[in-house]
Parts: sequence; C-alpha cells; structure tokens
Amino acid sequence: MPDSTLPVPRRLAYAVGHFLNDLCACMWFTYLLLYYHSVLSFRDTSAGLLLLVGQIADGVATPLVGYESDRTRGCGSYGRRKTWHLIGTVSVLVSFPFIFNPCVGCRVGTPQWVGLIYFMPFIIVFQFGWAATQISHLSLIPELVTCEHAKVELTAYRYAFTVVANITVYGVAWLLFHFQHAADPSVADHLSQLDIPVFRDLALIVLGIGAIFSLIFHLGTQESVQYRDETGEGHPLLPDLSSTTRPLLQWKHWFTEPSFYQVAALYMCTRLIVNLSQTYISMFLINSLLLPKKYIATIPLVIYVSGFVSSLAMKPASKRIGTTMTYFLGLVPILGFAVWVLLDLQMGIRVYGAAVLLGSGSAIILVMSLSMTANLIGDQTQSGAFVYGAMSFTDKVANGLAVMLIQGLYPCRTLVCCPECMWFYHVVMVTVTGGVALVAGFCLFTMIFWPIRIRRH
Repeated sequence: MPDSTLPVPRRLAYAVGHFLNDLCACMWFTYLLLYYHSVLSFRDTSAGLLLLVGQIADGVATPLVGYESDRTRGCGSYGRRKTWHLIGTVSVLVSFPFIFNPCVGCRVGTPQWVGLIYFMPFIIVFQFGWAATQISHLSLIPELVTCEHAKVELTAYRYAFTVVANITVYGVAWLLFHFQHAADPSVADHLSQLDIPVFRDLALIVLGIGAIFSLIFHLGTQESVQYRDETGEGHPLLPDLSSTTRPLLQWKHWFTEPSFYQVAALYMCTRLIVNLSQTYISMFLINSLLLPKKYIATIPLVIYVSGFVSSLAMKPASKRIGTTMTYFLGLVPILGFAVWVLLDLQMGIRVYGAAVLLGSGSAIILVMSLSMTANLIGDQTQSGAFVYGAMSFTDKVANGLAVMLIQGLYPCRTLVCCPECMWFYHVVMVTVTGGVALVAGFCLFTMIFWPIRIRRH
C-alpha cells in the first residue's frame, strides 16, 4: 500500500507535475477571450466558440483518458499514470504556441471563419494533452498517500504550485507590457494588434518554464507499476485488496453511488467560480472599471498571491474542522467579493481589496473540492482516474456552455466600449461568483445529511 505521507522532496517533485498545465490554463482562461477579441479582432461569439470547442474537447477527453489510464499497464516499467502524463505533456508543448500566434498565411480581409478553422485543431490537441496530464496527475494522489490529511496536504502542495504558475504568468505579462511601453512610449494603453508579440512571447516563455518542471516531475516521482483489468482481477504489481471487505468498484459502478453525484456537482460549481472569474476578470477591469491594460496582470497577480497565503492554512483548518466546513469558510470571502462588486460600481483602486477576497476564497474551495474527490475514491485507485475524468467532464462542459451563453448575451457588437458592456461585466462577475457560490452552498448542505462515502455493498 502507499505511504501515509511522503518525504518533502517527493511531495515537491509530485506537486510540480501540473506546473506546465497550470501555466497554460492561466493563459487560456485569463487571456484567450481578450486576445482573440481585443487583439485579433474576432467577434465576441467567435472568440467564445473557440473557448467552447476547447472545453468540449477537454470534457470529452477527460473521462476517456481516465478510463484508459485505469485499464492500461503503461509503457514498459514506466507507470500508467506517468505514461499518460508524458503523452499529455508532449501534446501541450507542440500545440499551445500556435494558439497565441496569428493565423499563418492570414492577411487583412481574410474571412474570420478561416481563422476559426485554423485554430480549432491546435486547440483540440492542446485540450487533449491538458486533460491527459491533469487526470494522470490527479489520480496519483490516492496512489501515493492513504490518509485524508495527507491527501489534503498533497493537494495543497499541488495548489501552491498552481498559484506559483499563475503568479509567473502574470508577472511575466506585466514585465512584457512594461518593456513594451519602455521601448515605445507611444503605444496605446488599450489592447490592439500591436500587442501580438507580447502574447506570443508570453506563450513561449511559459512553455519553456513548464517543460523544465515537467522533467523534474518525471525524474523525481516514483509510481508503482500497477494494473487491474476490467474484470477486477488483480495482477502481482497491484497491492492486495482482497483482505478488505470493501467492494472493488469499476468505472460503471460509480454511477450507482449518490456521493459520486454530490462531489461532481460541488466540483462543477467550484470550477465555474474559479474559471469564469478568471476568464472575465480582465474584461471587467478594462470594460467596466476602465482601468489601464497593466491591471490585467497586476489584479490576477494579487488574486493568486492571496490564494497562496490562504493555502498555507488549509491543512491545519481541515484537520481541525474537516473538509466540508473548510470549504464553507472558503465560500464566505467569495460571497463578500460578489457583494462588494455589486455595491461598489466605481471601485477603482479598491479592486485590489476585492481581489484579495476572491483569491483567498477560490484557493480554499478548489483544494477542498479536490480533497473531497480523493476521499471519495479512497482505496478504489483502480478506477480513480475515471472518477477524476468524470468530475472534469462536468466542469469543462459547464464552463464552455457558460462562456458561450455569456458571449451570446454580450450587448455590444463593436470593439469600442459602451455603457451597456460596462454594466454587463459587473453583472457577469456578480453572477459567476455570488450566484454560483450559493448553488455550491446548497450542494455542501446536502453533505451534512449524506456524508461522502461509498454505499455499495
């Protein structure tokens, strides 16, 4: 069986395994709509369509990758999880640079549908690779450690590097905008096609950094070579589960577990809060608060620094009051952020204070939702990747549909800011934080009466 805890070097080696994904996800959610709409001049619905295609591709890939990751043996002596992680890493590295570069061969006057067709294959390959890396990395948690607090700790380590990745992206973005202005002070304070080199260089820099950390993960993480076939028959390299009285669940058995749906609903709400707020915070800053473009780097930076600080208190808090109550504590600052945005329509520099609330709350609920998923899996590691894949499926599809709905409701059809779009992003930020947080609170309430556990006999 896996150890109840891991030495610090092995924890760190594991935690950096998602660093490349986190770097790319940061750019994807924060800058994709902004880049295609404000820099490449795509229509708002076209930019939303690209994000929706990516989310659907990711949503479809996650359960399929989880299923295959559970049933395959891996490449030789290389573990099954690390094998899929390597496949995903290579896919991300070869596809992501094209997403934040203009269409090769496109010129002024080229129909926009040509650009859509050009970018879609790269987005699909990227999202497949992202899903393969995410699911294989998450499914290692219940295989590396056994006790609940060790899983929370390993998830907190993982999230700490997620925060570092986001801080890296926003820090590099701020530097690139700063150097751009220093080299040419006449560059406008709003986004335009002149900012294409900034986003291109940012994408290449984060890929180089992420590749180094992926190498550290593969060199420093040891995975037991395990395999269990579809009939549940154990193989010598698997821990012996025959001595336990718990049933051996395959992927199809999870659909009969009520807790599976409880955790999936809560995880979906969590990701909607985190991802949609990250996606629309830049639009909110530029179009609603009318702040300079440097704020699209500094405000997200504050969000993730505050998230990093709050992540330090998660393990002792969850150990003392449990993951459910810790998650509830994370919802409080998020609701505070929503109320602040709702009431303070001209917050200006006070947006830094609101960003602290959003960052601290988002970090807590994300780590706790992942810990609840790991606790649900427990010792059922033979189908753990499928569970993570199913959770991600609900998350990706819900996020993609939500973005497409929001883009479709966008009141302005030009790139020029108008009074309607100023109000629009205020409403969006309040809804995707406060509104979804209330739904998450209801999902959490059900867990008080029906705690997370496997009920199949």
